[in-house]
Amino acid sequence: MNTGMRKGLTRYGDEEFALFLRKAFIKAMGYTDDALERPIIGIVNTYSGFNACHRNVPDLVRAIERGVMLAGGLPVDFPVISLHESFAYPTSMFFRNLMAMDTEEMIRAKPLDAVVLIGGCDKTVPALLMGAASAGVPAILEVTGPMMAGSFREERIGACTDCRRLWGKFRAGEISESDIEGAGSRLVPGAGSCGVMGTASTMALMGEAIGMMLPDGGAIPAVHADRLRHAEQTGTRAVSLASEGTTPAQIMTPEAFHNAFVVLQAIGGSTNGLIHATAMAGRLGIEFDADAFDRLGQEVPVLVDLKPSGQFYMEDLHRAGGLVEILKQLKPFLKLDAPTVSGRTLGEEIEASAASWQQDVVYTRDEPFSPLGAMAVLTGNLAPDGAVIKQSAASAKLMQHTGRAVVFDGIDDLMSRIDSPDLQVTADDVLVLRNSGPIGAPGMPESGYIPIPKKLAAEGVTDMVRISDARMSGTAFGTIVLHISPESAVGGPLALVKTGDRISLDVAGRTISLDVTDAELAARRESWQPPAAHEGADRGYMKLFLETVTQADRGCDFDFLEKVEQHATTPLY
Repeated sequence: MNTGMRKGLTRYGDEEFALFLRKAFIKAMGYTDDALERPIIGIVNTYSGFNACHRNVPDLVRAIERGVMLAGGLPVDFPVISLHESFAYPTSMFFRNLMAMDTEEMIRAKPLDAVVLIGGCDKTVPALLMGAASAGVPAILEVTGPMMAGSFREERIGACTDCRRLWGKFRAGEISESDIEGAGSRLVPGAGSCGVMGTASTMALMGEAIGMMLPDGGAIPAVHADRLRHAEQTGTRAVSLASEGTTPAQIMTPEAFHNAFVVLQAIGGSTNGLIHATAMAGRLGIEFDADAFDRLGQEVPVLVDLKPSGQFYMEDLHRAGGLVEILKQLKPFLKLDAPTVSGRTLGEEIEASAASWQQDVVYTRDEPFSPLGAMAVLTGNLAPDGAVIKQSAASAKLMQHTGRAVVFDGIDDLMSRIDSPDLQVTADDVLVLRNSGPIGAPGMPESGYIPIPKKLAAEGVTDMVRISDARMSGTAFGTIVLHISPESAVGGPLALVKTGDRISLDVAGRTISLDVTDAELAARRESWQPPAAHEGADRGYMKLFLETVTQADRGCDFDFLEKVEQHATTPLY
């Protein structure tokens, strides 16, 4: 088996000439023959001038390079797509699969013995792990780390739960335009991903729990020296992975995904974690079991007091000991024999961790922060293939609710009418947003966090039942039903809802239902017409996306990238 510079030679029809030419060109980078004989460790460089979450990537690259060289390897960084949630139209989720393809193909194309994946902002970690899983080259994950919290007028604030909370106050007229502008200058005080339990932090902790990152890596703040030391250790370990030949498929097992899903429930994690982990598992022929995940949520409590479910920030979780403090409490639910990239099992890593100390962020299993897990899976005639609610960030009084539907036919319709003084809406109504799923939007944007109508916000209303086939940022909160599948754009039942219908949510009963007879629904279906085609749907990446993307219950991956043979399910409950 070829390694190093002999791996994956360009097809000139003469392998020795291909190697000669490759060495000739790489020597222009200043490498010696001695360097070129060493194991080559690729470093996926996701730096971008548009991506503040990845501002520290150049520093991480240097630290990883140091670790690789200390272990006798040759580090070579190369770029792939960098995604930031606020700088991707129509939504970063639209490009997650493109980034995964970029990652997979570049790993395949380069002469790499192992690769270090640098992720951070929401979609980058799953995209990198999806691509690495498919490429099959030894890989290890490093994340940029969460940003520190900021402050505004003596109040501790941070992206992006406080972004939404303060914006809600601004919409309600509780704070002024100068106030919101002042807060906006302090919500993101420096490098790193969102400092709450949003999607970025969720995926970082799940990446650690799944075994693809060295211990303690999920919660170290981006600006801490510990982050650079962790990156150096990651580079060193990558060289060992290359010699051992340990591939992602050997780490990302059904047991490993089980552990990640347990952690997702326990940390009050982002609903996006479901979609991303489902897609990651699908790359390895592992099918997500929604019923088993829901059962986990009935037994695994939320243990972490972090926004948006609680009050603290990721820097506080790091101060409290990081993910391992959560894992210690979760041992009865975990598959402790699952391997990790460290070379030890998850159980061995827990046993090798430092002793616990007094802290107020991670609760115990016997006295949890919340007795139920972060999420519940719903079904019913509105969601035949499932939906999800983040119950840990919802209002208790709305967990069982029946109300009149107020329907918006898409994001443009929502934006044009939600603040109209003529909108017929009360606090007891159910806001419905459709045509916002994978195909309908396209890209399944984070528009599921439907704003409270302005006239109700001004009256002090802070939460309502809201349902959609869209996603919601992990930093958001409220009684919001998401990922309704199948989506309305492909004829799912959400497409048949009319303003004035009655919708019933029963989280305890795990149902989301439209109170309309089957006969009436059948009649409505006869007259239903799909929405008009998106601009650009006839060419390029948009065409590929619309023709091959799967629904939310399958992770919104491209169908041709899923492993055809599904040989296992997860979580293992």
